[in-house]
Amino acid sequence: MLSPRRAIGPFMAGMGVLHLAVPKVFAPAMPSYLPAHRELILLSGAVELVAGTATMHPRTRRAGRLLAAATIVAVFPANVEMAMHPERFPKLPGGRRTLIARLPLQVPMFFLALRAGGRD
Repeated sequence: MLSPRRAIGPFMAGMGVLHLAVPKVFAPAMPSYLPAHRELILLSGAVELVAGTATMHPRTRRAGRLLAAATIVAVFPANVEMAMHPERFPKLPGGRRTLIARLPLQVPMFFLALRAGGRD
């Protein structure tokens, strides 16, 4: 079975790279009440990359897990925004149902991130 660290680390790092490489893809998920959308997308990408990478190294694993969990909480409003505006994501299979189904999955992701600081 895949350990939390081996699951969350690469996932978070990969999402971070995507945010940094193609920030325009994430722009439709940004809540309108937040300022500086591009900058926040890039910042969240950098934080995701750092958190994911940190969970994969023994010396930084514990800090990485807390940063990963905090990041999951911080980006939750973007997931809500996506569910509220499925028309912005016409290529997503399942549309609104998929976007709504993703919301409760953030809870196990949060706890998986917290567990990523432990041993395999």
